[in-house]
Amino acid sequence: MCELLGVNSHKRINVNRYLTQFFSHSEKHCHGWGLALFYGDAVSLEKEPICANQSLYLRQRIKHPIFIDNMIAHIRLASVGRMYYENSHPFVKHDNRGRSWTLAHNGTIFDFPHLDDFKDVQEGQTDSERILYYFIDEINKRQEQIDRALEEEERFKLLEDLIADLSINNKINLLIWDGEYMYVHTNYADTLHYNQITSDTVIFSTQPLEGKGWEDVPFLHLQVWKEGQLVYQGQKISQEYFDPEKDYEYKNFDYATL
Repeated sequence: MCELLGVNSHKRINVNRYLTQFFSHSEKHCHGWGLALFYGDAVSLEKEPICANQSLYLRQRIKHPIFIDNMIAHIRLASVGRMYYENSHPFVKHDNRGRSWTLAHNGTIFDFPHLDDFKDVQEGQTDSERILYYFIDEINKRQEQIDRALEEEERFKLLEDLIADLSINNKINLLIWDGEYMYVHTNYADTLHYNQITSDTVIFSTQPLEGKGWEDVPFLHLQVWKEGQLVYQGQKISQEYFDPEKDYEYKNFDYATL
């Protein structure tokens, strides 16, 4: 399993202590790291296909204060795709109306043939990147049908439907940023947590970080957050992932081949 970290806040906060603790987990998630800092629809993307603890760049980066209101970070434990830059999360892609979408995924796609359509056009080899391509393709189709950009509630419902289909027999924890909203989803028990540290700031993490107040992200629902407040939680949409035999295969994979 990879690990995810997200911040959604009304104001810019110092995230260095969260990043330091999060990236310290990279000894067990050593196949790459990534950091996406958001300034509205603009994305500052920094990532490397090496262990975060071994990155001289990252060490210098988090020595200096990082104040941000929205952020997604990721450390990778590879199940699909070699240790290349293009396989490191997060992934960023624009839809046909110019909206920028950023996605980080914790999990594995075992059975979803629609993703195979994007193997020849994606930059890397991961199933996670193909999830973003699939989402953008469906968003583009819908926007072409209605000849305009999707409004916020239309985006919520479409993502909800797509994730519902994708969750069947697959392990999908997701953090997604669309330039305005943070989408959060988990279908694997006890693998994504949140901490509402103030009324307008929320932190998401695969493992609870420092401080009290960590709770499980509501299971099998799509949540949408803006400025540190929950603005949408859909109905139960997902299928719970539970397959210890498949997990065993990946835990015993020979990562020296990457």
